[in-house]
Amino acid sequence: MAKTIRLGDKLVGDGHPCYIIGEIGINHNGDMQIVRKLIDYAEVFDFQCVKFQKRNPDKCVPEHQKNTLRQTPWGEITYIEYRKKIEFNEEQYREIQSYCRPHHLHFSASVWDLDSLEFILRFDVPFIKVPSAHITNLSFLDAVASAGLPVVISTGMSTLEEVDTAVNCILAKNPNLVVCHCHSAYPAPLAELNLNVIPMYRQRYPECIIGYSGHEFGLDTTVTAVVLGARLIERHITIDRTLWGTDQMASVEPQGMYRLSRDIGLITQAMGDGIKRVHDTELPNRKKLRG
Repeated sequence: MAKTIRLGDKLVGDGHPCYIIGEIGINHNGDMQIVRKLIDYAEVFDFQCVKFQKRNPDKCVPEHQKNTLRQTPWGEITYIEYRKKIEFNEEQYREIQSYCRPHHLHFSASVWDLDSLEFILRFDVPFIKVPSAHITNLSFLDAVASAGLPVVISTGMSTLEEVDTAVNCILAKNPNLVVCHCHSAYPAPLAELNLNVIPMYRQRYPECIIGYSGHEFGLDTTVTAVVLGARLIERHITIDRTLWGTDQMASVEPQGMYRLSRDIGLITQAMGDGIKRVHDTELPNRKKLRG
């Protein structure tokens, strides 16, 4: 029987609708109005989840970068000041949770440190996301796996041996794991996407759901990932790719969100169940052409 896991009230796996995550990440630039607009779009276009990134900047920003000056929407400030400005506090996350509920949307976050893991666990999230940057941090993986929620990991910039180790570490504590193929450039070069890793992952990690976290331009390759067996899709989303921010250009605007959701739905329907049969709609021609 094919592996299935539950993320909140959604079943994810073969035979179920593809679970689509709109990664808001830090594309909000600290503006809750942008967040609300993106949640509205995610609902209209039948996404299942919106996702953010949560860090404790004091722990995550390297010491040599903290006082580096940076041009930002708030003027020239230090990098550590910038990182703190784009971190939402508990009140803002409560607002996000309340805003998502009437939209029937899940929300969650990629956590970058133990403080952020503890913070996100205060909320009603269906899974915890581990970004590619941290899948070699085994003590962190152990803490995430032990939290009791399903775990989603991205595997960009990682060797197969590193992915094996991360998968084994999490599965030792938690059977509900989604492993996402990923390329960690923004944008990811088309010739380096290597989407055939997806069926390889399906064979190598039968205990897991396989997903795809895409950072490329365009949508066709993400839809192809579904054809190849990805059952969870994550793409960065934005209201406008010309907004300030490092992730904006590799993100999907509202019209692209509509096309992505539509095309994934259509291709999922067209893929069928793999059982060869004669359909009722073929019977008139079968009778006419075969006598």
